[in-house]
Amino acid sequence: MSFRKVVRQSKFRHVFGQPVKTEQCYDDIRVSRVTWDSTFCAVNPSFVAIIVEASGGGAFLVLPLHKTGRIDKSYPTVCGHTGPVLDIDWCPHNDHVIASGSEDCTVMVWQIPENGLSQPLTEPVVVLEGHSKRVGIIAWHPTARNVLLSAGCDNVVLIWNVGTAEELYRLEGLHPDLIYSVSWSRDGARFCTACKDKSVRVIDPRRGTVVAEKERAHEGARPMRAIFLADGKIFTTGFSRMSERQLALWDTENLEEPMGLQELDSSNGALLPFYDPDTNVVYVCGKGDSSIRYFEITEEPPYIHFLNTFTSKEPQRGMGWMPKRGLDVSKCEIARFYKLHERKCEPIIMTVPRKSDLFQDDLYPDTAGPEAAMEAEEWVAGRTAGPVLVSLRQAYVPSKQRDLKVNRRTLLHENRPPAAAAGPTTPPPTPPAVPAPARLSAPPALGTGPSAPMGGGRLEEVLQEVAALRALVAEQGQRIARLEEQLSRLENGHV
Repeated sequence: MSFRKVVRQSKFRHVFGQPVKTEQCYDDIRVSRVTWDSTFCAVNPSFVAIIVEASGGGAFLVLPLHKTGRIDKSYPTVCGHTGPVLDIDWCPHNDHVIASGSEDCTVMVWQIPENGLSQPLTEPVVVLEGHSKRVGIIAWHPTARNVLLSAGCDNVVLIWNVGTAEELYRLEGLHPDLIYSVSWSRDGARFCTACKDKSVRVIDPRRGTVVAEKERAHEGARPMRAIFLADGKIFTTGFSRMSERQLALWDTENLEEPMGLQELDSSNGALLPFYDPDTNVVYVCGKGDSSIRYFEITEEPPYIHFLNTFTSKEPQRGMGWMPKRGLDVSKCEIARFYKLHERKCEPIIMTVPRKSDLFQDDLYPDTAGPEAAMEAEEWVAGRTAGPVLVSLRQAYVPSKQRDLKVNRRTLLHENRPPAAAAGPTTPPPTPPAVPAPARLSAPPALGTGPSAPMGGGRLEEVLQEVAALRALVAEQGQRIARLEEQLSRLENGHV
């Protein structure tokens, strides 16, 4: 008699989470108390950003990853908003650029200095004003450079070209109530939203139409969330009519019934899903919970497979998620969370135990890198492209050209067409008309645009850039002198 295996084979069955040591946490941080179901934290391979309490406006901390330990109360913040900050998101194509949405109805885009902040940052690179109510959701386009989505409590979704500071698309009338979440598809052709009217919608922003809609995706009245998976399916979290927390998987081609539906528990905190497209693992963190559950999404029923739960003692106020290229592949780290407590931020490392020290190809397929697949104008013209993938075998290192970029005040990247840097001389492919142009402000790149009297702030920026250039020239001069000295010695030796 043969016994059939009842345990499903999965390389992620034994994933375990471990918080870092106390000295590797970020302590004495006054995490924001604003009542909004945001993650309050955004992470990339260089910085961790945390929305904090601020008097007389809104602010968030930006800390280099290595700056652990106690954070001084006088540590500089990004503090240009006049109302509390509700959401922040790092640009996937530049680790020094972050966008923020606030109760003051504006979206601001900031350039963070290479070594972090040494003084409070009050002047954004771009201010985007188009919402009539507070802006609660910010999401960068995954593959097109400088394309940013914002959603406000006015039930309007706006899509911006940050590089030229213009409104590309205004999507009104698609949502009758508050938008809870927005998630781009992997190639950025569409996005899905979860709304207070209990509907999940798939929207084509360039056409301004709803491609698919599922009414009453979750019956409960509490907030729900929806995220796109790599294969085009949609994963949602929400509540049942009896206020039990649920997970569901949907096929966008047929939204009549969920492919899979699971009930978790009866807690009342909103569930925040984080998705790893490389491993098809979804991590679910409940606000106010002290645990992280993780599930593997597969092609065979029941499609959503529970893997394990990481449990700690303290409840979480928010959660940050490190992109794959910021992980330590030598330790088989497949995810890293930044858990917000009331007064600190605690990294949690998710690891797959392996005996070998060699690079694990099955854990680290090529992942999305920091290079954009296309420019904003190409995306507006109708082009669609998946992310540019990089290998993690040698731990990805950005190109030197990117590191040596001196003029960091502008968001226009080094490989952007010159016409865009000097202000668009020819209009991009015609975007849909917008009702009234929002007032936008974006300082021109150094040396471009008409000459005008400089204010004190701009003069200081120019002086800083000149000083940086002089330092670079001096460094190169010293290097040339050393090379000439070596050449002279070699010539004398040959003689």
